[in-house]
Amino acid sequence: MADTENTPAGQRPLEGILVADFSRVLAGPLCTMTLADLGARVIKVERPESGDDTRSWGPPWSATGATYFESVNRNKESVCLDLGDEHGRQLARELALRADVLVENFKPGGMDRLGLGYAELSDANPGLVYASISGFGDGGGRGLPGYDFVVQALGGLMSITGEAGGTPLKAGVALVDVLTAKDTTIAVLAALQSRRATGRGSHIRLNLLSSLQGALANQAQAYLGAGVVPGPMGNAHPSIVPYQLLACADVPLAVACGNDAQFARLARELDAPELAADERFATNSARVQNRETLIPLLEHCLAAAPAAHWQERLSRAGIPAGKVSGIDEGIVFAESLGLEPVLEVRDADGAPAGKQIRHPAQWEPPLAPRAEAPPRLGQHTEAVLNWLREPGAVQEPEDYLSR
Repeated sequence: MADTENTPAGQRPLEGILVADFSRVLAGPLCTMTLADLGARVIKVERPESGDDTRSWGPPWSATGATYFESVNRNKESVCLDLGDEHGRQLARELALRADVLVENFKPGGMDRLGLGYAELSDANPGLVYASISGFGDGGGRGLPGYDFVVQALGGLMSITGEAGGTPLKAGVALVDVLTAKDTTIAVLAALQSRRATGRGSHIRLNLLSSLQGALANQAQAYLGAGVVPGPMGNAHPSIVPYQLLACADVPLAVACGNDAQFARLARELDAPELAADERFATNSARVQNRETLIPLLEHCLAAAPAAHWQERLSRAGIPAGKVSGIDEGIVFAESLGLEPVLEVRDADGAPAGKQIRHPAQWEPPLAPRAEAPPRLGQHTEAVLNWLREPGAVQEPEDYLSR
């Protein structure tokens, strides 16, 4: 078990933590990859022959497989176990009894039917942190299949995404899965910290709908606090102006003025200082009320030059601004800032095996990044099964309390 309070400089903080990963697709695997990036040993349990669903989700394909699968499964070991077979379930149970953390996203009750539920495992492994991810919880929504796209619709995110009067739109990435992954990671880390004080693990239950609603922030509070049900506004902001895309001579420019001082600087840079003095635009609340008048005036000024010109000029003046870029351009921009967004992963022989977006946290003192390529299906089955067949021991609560 890892002693994070006395982690030597450069050592990954979760070294010594064993994670049994019974999840698939995105939310669970992204959580467990994050734990692996931070040093945990993650053993991913997959179905024989087919594996995680996302192994077949392509195109696009890299030289080694589906890019979807590869995006959330680096730094893991893959072991194939048939959970429909008694022998496979016994091996899975042995893995769970040795684990510090178990992450699963079976339908509610599915792990219980396999003899791998929290109640049964925690009796034999009292320190186990057990995270269950579902679409809509294990109460009234236990029978509903949980897919990000459907949750974006039911949870309200689509209703505020898109142009006013247009078709509701999903986010361009499975955002609810990503949010749930991050919520799960936070909860797991908190449960590991709690275990150090109590000697006991926890059963953490998360669901996509709750994670979405937890991320609606000001939009949900507008309803709860003021009775306002938000609707789609395109790229505009309900409470801040200007905070949207503005047309330039070529491509649009994102401009975000969060306060009156920034707006005054914007007006000066656009050679229209009179806008900041106009009582219709002098304060943010006034600008919100008069946005339909203000936006065409700003775009008239911006039409004099391309977006790149305005991005440089406004940024230099301390005004948040940026032209709309592709993902490729975004990565290049991050690299130009020295953020090192890309990690080169390597296969078991140490040979280059592709590039991925690294974990975003930067550490001081620095941590050596883990960069093991996503595993081939069943790549580690033999080694892991040999290990599981060896006599294992579950640490007693006193072992956690002593740290």
